[in-house]
Amino acid sequence: MTNPAIVQFWNDFIQTLSPSSPYRSKMFTAEGFGDSPELADELGQLVLSGVKTGTSSALWEWEAEGNLLPQPGHMTVVLDGQKRPICIIETTQVWVCRFNNVDDEFAYSEGEGDLSLEYWRKAHTRYFSRVLPKINKEFSEDMPVVCERFKVVYK
Repeated sequence: MTNPAIVQFWNDFIQTLSPSSPYRSKMFTAEGFGDSPELADELGQLVLSGVKTGTSSALWEWEAEGNLLPQPGHMTVVLDGQKRPICIIETTQVWVCRFNNVDDEFAYSEGEGDLSLEYWRKAHTRYFSRVLPKINKEFSEDMPVVCERFKVVYK
């Protein structure tokens, strides 16, 4: 069951829209970024500030969870480390590429560290090395990564 605070946040968003807005009929998911409350707080703040406009995940995680990949138009209520809603984002672009094919532009859009591809690779190697063993996978340079771009539609 969805947290009542999340439902209220979504309803507050809907109340700001015109009656004909296409957002009114959309479904949403609610989740934080990262794999810890601290990372959810840190990355959530980067989203709120407009620095973070992209995110990545391992394709294998989506497959292990039996979830379809997000599509443009997908709505997410972003949660902080305490699972409280902080904003709503809309997915604008999704593609899958190999880890070692992520480029400078996408690394920059993730908004982390010094915004460089080198930082992105180091941070995401650590991240994937932590989370993938939970689904019996290991990080590799050629693993498939889901790259997602988004925009904030409500704060």
